[in-house]
Amino acid sequence: MLSVEEARTRILGGLAPTPAEAVALPEGWGRVLARPILARLTQPPADVSAMDGYAVRAADAVLGARLEVVGSAPAGHPYAGSVGPDQAVRIFTGAFIPGGADGILLQEDAVAADGVVEVRDAVRPGRWVRRRGLDFQEGEALIAPGRRLTARDIGLAAAANHPWLMVHRRPRIGILATGDEIALPGDPIPPGGIVSSNAHAIAAMVRAGGGDPLVLPIAPDDREAIAATAAAARACDLLVTTGGASVGDHDLIQTALGQDGFALDFWKIAMRPGKPLIWGRLGTTPVLGLPGNPVSAMVCAVQFLMPALAVLSGEPAAAPPTIQVHAGTALAENDKRFDHLRAILSRDRDGRVVATPFPQQDSSMLKTLARAEALILRAPYAPALPEGAAVEAIPLDRLGL
Repeated sequence: MLSVEEARTRILGGLAPTPAEAVALPEGWGRVLARPILARLTQPPADVSAMDGYAVRAADAVLGARLEVVGSAPAGHPYAGSVGPDQAVRIFTGAFIPGGADGILLQEDAVAADGVVEVRDAVRPGRWVRRRGLDFQEGEALIAPGRRLTARDIGLAAAANHPWLMVHRRPRIGILATGDEIALPGDPIPPGGIVSSNAHAIAAMVRAGGGDPLVLPIAPDDREAIAATAAAARACDLLVTTGGASVGDHDLIQTALGQDGFALDFWKIAMRPGKPLIWGRLGTTPVLGLPGNPVSAMVCAVQFLMPALAVLSGEPAAAPPTIQVHAGTALAENDKRFDHLRAILSRDRDGRVVATPFPQQDSSMLKTLARAEALILRAPYAPALPEGAAVEAIPLDRLGL
């Protein structure tokens, strides 16, 4: 059986980012940049005032001086002239500083009457002046490719005068749930059957990872039906199947896809929950086969699907983000499989983050997973640890889950 790290490396190594496409600036949030954003102008384009007050020559604006107010410079309406000796121009935040001026007399440090302003606090050269290009210069590289754009990035791109952005296309992910026993929520449940949750959960995870899910019809435990349904996902960037990933009589994914040229890379991972996991290719389409157990499927998706979505979206290959926490209870010695303990987070009296695993960790319990805030990671053969010991955990909110 492969380790989690080796399996993830092999999966991510077989993926490439989707092509670039142009989107309108407001649609760029959450997308991964495909081309660098270069400043198309200088910001600010000239020296501007950082405060409301008076543009003056600092040499004239000494304590007690009286200066003639010769004009006004609101933002967007520059003063056409220049400031001469013993003169001042009324100015407002963001307005261009007139020629001749080299400082700002704050309005609260001035008394104005009858076209004259009296200086109540001496002005230093450069005080309250934002120099041209303080933020960025024309041609400067502002945002590098491979970054998932935040609201702050959108603001910067707008300031740099970019109405369009080149980003990677959202990955299209086909999702195929298999099994005679499963039914869609709200549909009649067959005898001995269950409601299908995997496809909906995985589709939500795909959306959280920036992809577009294509949920295919449920395929029964029939080789031809599975192959025919999977064929509809040939144009997808990745096909994700749930169920049928093992080698039992009703675990048909490998054999069903094999008749259409499926090339298997591996199918066993030393992890819990989630041991049977398929990775291979159906022609040019990568295929990730998740276990049928809902909790196992979602934990495997955290470790493999979410990083795969990041790579397909144009981000660098990486493991899921982890944080250091302190165990809220004693942890038993682990066996040979990499374990993921569903846990809730809190803070102790010292402000440390504490992760407390649920008493029951059965991989069939979706309610426990839904209430979990983190997955405590336990390496193979990890020793027993006392309460309060430092451990690593995957914070599920960091993944948007």
